[in-house]
Amino acid sequence: MSGDLRVCFVGDSFVAGVGDPRCLGWAGRLAAMSHAEGMPLTAYNLGVRRQTSAEILARWHAECAPRLPEGVDARVVLSFGVNDATQENGRPRTTPEESVANLAKLLERAAEHGWPVLMVAPPPIDDAEHNVRTAALDERFARTCATAQVPYIRIHQQLRANPVWAGEVRAGDGAHPRAAGYEEMTALIAPSWREWLAR
Repeated sequence: MSGDLRVCFVGDSFVAGVGDPRCLGWAGRLAAMSHAEGMPLTAYNLGVRRQTSAEILARWHAECAPRLPEGVDARVVLSFGVNDATQENGRPRTTPEESVANLAKLLERAAEHGWPVLMVAPPPIDDAEHNVRTAALDERFARTCATAQVPYIRIHQQLRANPVWAGEVRAGDGAHPRAAGYEEMTALIAPSWREWLAR
């Protein structure tokens, strides 16, 4: 593989690291960790607040393609779903069926380019009913990724039981943690991230 490793982190506000005063979120922490461990990479943060899987599907290719040209070790990390599960006018912004179809299309397009994908589950927020919907989406996303042979990192349940994450989200805006919460999330993702990068 080329020594020019490039990773596009594509998703929502959690990818963007909203709430983190250090402006790293989990994506920035993973990239910094890789540099410290002797695996330098160019990281592109393509997280957009409030976006659903449908909005991400509509934009991701146009944003990734110029950043992942031929001849580089090109990778894509995905994470979304919290906004899909958000209720508006008595129904989710995106139905679970649409969310799964959007993910499947995204994985199919990445495979056509030969871009390896790593998917991170949508995290919990400080809203029990919302978390039930997100957890159901988490299950479906896991099955979709398994079918596509894409690694899927199950962090939703672990973060629900994590007092640091829960406390940070409650102290913040009810959805996003501060630095310590993102540290906890990064620690859950890190083993699978290292394994994926080493492939």
